[in-house]
Amino acid sequence: MPSGSGEKQPKYRRIADALKAAIDSGQYRAGDRLPGENELMATYEVARMTARQALGVLQSEGIAEARKGAGVFVREFRPLRRHGVQRLARERWGSGRSVWSADLGDRSLEVDQVAVAEEGVPVEIAGVLGVEPGDAVCVRRRRFVLDGKPVLLSTSYLPAALVAGTAVVRADAGPGGSYARLAEIGAAPVRFREEVRSRMPLGDEAGRLGLAAGTPVMLVHRTAFAGDGRVVEVNAMVLDAAAYVLEYEFEA
Repeated sequence: MPSGSGEKQPKYRRIADALKAAIDSGQYRAGDRLPGENELMATYEVARMTARQALGVLQSEGIAEARKGAGVFVREFRPLRRHGVQRLARERWGSGRSVWSADLGDRSLEVDQVAVAEEGVPVEIAGVLGVEPGDAVCVRRRRFVLDGKPVLLSTSYLPAALVAGTAVVRADAGPGGSYARLAEIGAAPVRFREEVRSRMPLGDEAGRLGLAAGTPVMLVHRTAFAGDGRVVEVNAMVLDAAAYVLEYEFEA
């Protein structure tokens, strides 16, 4: 065991720090199985609960994940770079490409769940859209899957009267998505605002994203403005923080 100030730490913390150091040094790489409870008990001469707490620290910090019946493994972090500026350029969705395609490279991002409905707008969205709470809006809910794993929940709110009778109200909005359809009715987005924050996931979010314990989410709320200044969409996104890097590049 290391000596010095580390001796003041609980035993499980010292074991967790030793495991993290081994990961940092490359002794254990992404996908490798970490020593199990029995091995840690023998190596560090501690009780099972202490060994379990040590592994729990790595899981709560998002460094490792438990696989039922197999053990605890080092998590792989191969982030998807979300290009916050380039992805919203009109030349992208205006030419029929998805805004999501800007982030992918050679990887596959698919929508495996989609639902479109007319609903009463939530209070926190109503103020941004400039409508009254409870007014009808078109709500588009989607779940995005990267390399076979859910990574993003997206909920778009659009004024129902604006998009009625357009492909926006269909599950498949067509080439270029909702923004291309808005352009066809003279309501093309010309300016966007994004607000980003983070928190721990709600129960439903953790379940739908299949998040390991201790994995936070990033919240990105995007507001799309038409040329006359009106808000034509609010998109509330919940991102698996272990799957994304948010990248913004722009001229000084």
